[in-house]
Amino acid sequence: MSLNNYIGLILYLILSPFIGGLLSGADRIITARMQSRVGPPILQPFYDVLKLFKKENLVVRRSQNFYIFFYLLFVIFTGALFFSGGDLLLFVFAVTLAGIFFVLGSFKSSSPYSFVGAQRELIQMMAYEPILLLSAIGLYQVTKSFQVSDIIKTNFPIIIYLPGIFFGYIFCLTIKLRKSPFDLSTSHHAHQEIVKGVTTEFSGKTLAMIEIAHWYENVFLLGIVYLFFASSPVIGVALALAAYFFEILIDNTYARFKWLYTIKSSWIITLVFGMGNIIILYIFFK
Repeated sequence: MSLNNYIGLILYLILSPFIGGLLSGADRIITARMQSRVGPPILQPFYDVLKLFKKENLVVRRSQNFYIFFYLLFVIFTGALFFSGGDLLLFVFAVTLAGIFFVLGSFKSSSPYSFVGAQRELIQMMAYEPILLLSAIGLYQVTKSFQVSDIIKTNFPIIIYLPGIFFGYIFCLTIKLRKSPFDLSTSHHAHQEIVKGVTTEFSGKTLAMIEIAHWYENVFLLGIVYLFFASSPVIGVALALAAYFFEILIDNTYARFKWLYTIKSSWIITLVFGMGNIIILYIFFK
């Protein structure tokens, strides 16, 4: 790796929890304003996590903590791959592996609420994984490289060639961020520990690790949005933040969909816009 890649890796490991926590705090404030409420302070997510670390860690089975630890570890590893300029295809598989550990931890508790949440988490993974893979393939078709370090060196906005894939990614980003109408496995805004779907049986330090993993995850998910505009770093960051605001807006304007509609809509968008974009690139830009 080059020096810039090492710097990107170190900055990701150190700054991502703070950036992710601030994004979560901004999310709650913007949501409150949209609902004519004042909302909590922007640092409230940090207060919540610190409070969780001080709580007693009650578990149904100790192996739950094992799975969640590896979930956090692989989320951090996934982001490290991305921000160190690593292989985008390996990044997609690492995202999947992290999600599998999360699901296994939920299944392990044997709680009916957690069990249903874990099943729905698997459904969400089925919904968003195809567009993640197509995004990596599309970026390769344009830049002839899976390496993030090569992709960000392009001197033109990649979205010019990948508008369909970008639209599909933004659509499925709503699922990955657990925003309504696709918050099937757990309600994004139910900020409590009781009957919260996939995280129902987690508490204390374990639940804090899940929250921190989500912060890391949100940063590299927005990093993919940045790749489509990497030729202009300022515009790329601004549009990544705009995409996050757009997801908050969608979250507050739609009711939750059923799981079957989630699968159908995401796969249709992926096939029509994502695969269609890939086919057009193959035909006209060999």
